[in-house]
Amino acid sequence: MTLLRSAAASCLAAALALHAHSAPPPPSRETVADAVRRAPKAHPLLFADAEAFRRLREQTCASGTGRSVAERLRFEADQMLPFPTCTRTLEGRRLLGVSRTVLHRVSTLALAYRLTGTPAYLERAAAELRAAAAFADWNPSHFLDVAEMSLALAVGYDWLYAELDEATREAVAQALLEKGLKTSQKHTGWVKASNNWGQVCHAGMLAAALALMDRHESLAAEITHRAILHLPLSMRAFAPNGSYPEGPGYWSYGTDFNVLAIALLEGSLGSDFGLTALPGFRETADYPDLVTGPSGLTFNYADGGMGRDTDCALWWFARRFKRPDVLAYFERDALADYCRNRTPLAPGRSGNRLFPFTLFWLQEPPASLTPRAPLNWSSGGHVPIVIHRSSWDNARALFVGLKAGSPSAPHGHMDAGSFVLDADGVRWAYDLGMEGYHGIESRKMNLWSPEQNSDRWRIFRLSSLSHNTLVIDGQLQLAKGTARVTAFRDGPEPAATLDLTPVYTNATAVTRTGTLLPSGEYRLDDALKGLRPGARVRWGLVTRATPDASRTGPLLLREAGKQLRLTPLHDPATVWQTFETARPPNAWDSPNKGTVMVGFEAVAPASGELALSLLFTPGSVRP
Repeated sequence: MTLLRSAAASCLAAALALHAHSAPPPPSRETVADAVRRAPKAHPLLFADAEAFRRLREQTCASGTGRSVAERLRFEADQMLPFPTCTRTLEGRRLLGVSRTVLHRVSTLALAYRLTGTPAYLERAAAELRAAAAFADWNPSHFLDVAEMSLALAVGYDWLYAELDEATREAVAQALLEKGLKTSQKHTGWVKASNNWGQVCHAGMLAAALALMDRHESLAAEITHRAILHLPLSMRAFAPNGSYPEGPGYWSYGTDFNVLAIALLEGSLGSDFGLTALPGFRETADYPDLVTGPSGLTFNYADGGMGRDTDCALWWFARRFKRPDVLAYFERDALADYCRNRTPLAPGRSGNRLFPFTLFWLQEPPASLTPRAPLNWSSGGHVPIVIHRSSWDNARALFVGLKAGSPSAPHGHMDAGSFVLDADGVRWAYDLGMEGYHGIESRKMNLWSPEQNSDRWRIFRLSSLSHNTLVIDGQLQLAKGTARVTAFRDGPEPAATLDLTPVYTNATAVTRTGTLLPSGEYRLDDALKGLRPGARVRWGLVTRATPDASRTGPLLLREAGKQLRLTPLHDPATVWQTFETARPPNAWDSPNKGTVMVGFEAVAPASGELALSLLFTPGSVRP
């Protein structure tokens, strides 16, 4: 018999999981220094030595998947040959776009040269290295820019070491030392970061340190120890079950670089120094699939888009933990699609800059692979989400992602209680996603403060007004409040209850319960207490579907020849409305073309209590 777990039981389970997967204490500075002292100093070293590169060349000839990846790599390298080298051009306060473009070009061209020996690739990579090394600096005020540039020059320097002329080699080494490593000792605000900054910046500086450890052994040991000591601060995000508080877009960014850092340590120094044993890290291999619906779109809470691309980290997880099943649901096909694509590259775009690293962990996935991840999942952690899915192998499966947490979490939105929903291969309930950073920052608006009166909450896509949640009397959610998952049930009728009370100031109790029914339908129940009599509660859902002309009773949404029926169980006379999303209210808001919010308003009676119940019935479900 499946029981509904209480919040206390969930917390106990999480604590036990943390204890069971506790990592060993971090190594001492002397231990790391000794590992650096004993490490091989020959180049290439980063991610592969000369023998590994030789095997890689053989693999790309012997394996069908290897040939496809190598062909795509050469296609990109050929596209880059005529591009002018990058210049130090900032966008607002960032050089990040340039750093990413340099990383994409250098990693692609250098690896293509290692595989083919084509002189043009070497010459073009060397030109990019010289240009970036000559920049006045790599914009340390926004240290992500330094980190990605350091990774770019480190792999170029290391992979092409013997082939670079002495002047280029010295210029790149000096730039890595002065504009990368020494700069990282002065600009240290990121060192103890608990978000993706820690993962990205430590990985970039670690690559630079290991690339130069034959020249600067003690400095390399210091930078390496710093990374090992502080990466766990960011990796706490994965605990206890592998989720990521910044959403799937930032999972890819932070986890990719986290994986690169561990691969660098294991490949160069022979140890991960306990990092892979941190709570939730192994489990996070399932996270991208868990949050990806049958539509192919992600549950894109927090800042990020709903799209997903091939991701090198998943190939590392598959090999490192013997989990080829993490390639089965999405990644195997995504890699094949990416390799077949011959859309020309744009000169000023960074593209999939970490795609080349996939080759180091590539394997031929068996055709019989199936996902091992659960159908129903409660993430735990300080930004909890719940996933319900009716099947892994049915393209028409029903999929729901439901979110708790706090707007003040990293890259957070006022989206507590919001959800996305797929059925019959269509995304019906959308999250509009992030707002571009530069456009907001260029207006001198305070995008990064989570305070209640911050400019951040004046941005439509980030406020509760644009999300599929409840709005009471038109007021925004409480930025410092934290919604919790108070109950979760697996089994034939999975369900989850969210306590949203802490994010509302105008009700004494607000709960939302979602249930995946055996019929293939989904039910959403909201219960509100302590409302002001006469208070207006808006229930809303953002969609790209076309609503039926009927405005009373069940509402029919239609898209791509499919349909979804929304039945208000609490009141068959419910009057449906549409709320503007395509043209948001402010000049700084991006348009949301093709979207509309459908919903209704309910008025609180004298008791101050409301109960709202919606039944979602996909067209494929037959009565």
